[in-house]
Amino acid sequence: MKLYFSPGSCSLSPRIVLSELGLPADMVKVNLQTKALDGGGDFRAINPKGYVPVLQLDDGSILTEGPAIVQYLADRKPEAKLAPANGTMERYRLQEWLNFISTELHKQFSPLFNPASTDAVKEAQKQRLGERFNLISQTLAKQDYLLPSGFSVADAYLYTVLTWAGTTGPALTSWPALQAFMTRMQARPGVAAALAADRDAKKG
Repeated sequence: MKLYFSPGSCSLSPRIVLSELGLPADMVKVNLQTKALDGGGDFRAINPKGYVPVLQLDDGSILTEGPAIVQYLADRKPEAKLAPANGTMERYRLQEWLNFISTELHKQFSPLFNPASTDAVKEAQKQRLGERFNLISQTLAKQDYLLPSGFSVADAYLYTVLTWAGTTGPALTSWPALQAFMTRMQARPGVAAALAADRDAKKG
């Protein structure tokens, strides 16, 4: 497999999942501004959408969109239990969280990264994100991870998005449950390894 990624972006989520599962994958860095591949080539020839993550499978087929990629990876090693079995209510709960993180957190950060956004727009987005943080905190105040069964690919995605808080979005100081979640995640060897690799790629 081959993962197309960009340091500091949402592609950290599948990197965490790969690390947690111990699955091998070649990493290809993408410059999201120029759409150039590290070593040469046009990323848009791989993914016309122009953004990461992208997973290229061993047969050459391409899978895009983070929530789909992390579920695919989890299903490659079901004994690790990073995603409940397909067809179960627990799997639908996982998908419920992945969709919520994607639409109500991830995409709500987009205007905060956009230099064309006005201060009023950014403030409105921070308020919206704060409301979403309140909702997630209600779950994480009762259990360590989003699913009662424990760590899953949804936590990898949530952690990735929350790394943008403070510098870009609302600081997590008002949400102790989210701060505790971030601390738990950073203590996981798979997460620490993925973070270190992402930082090294950013320097390179």
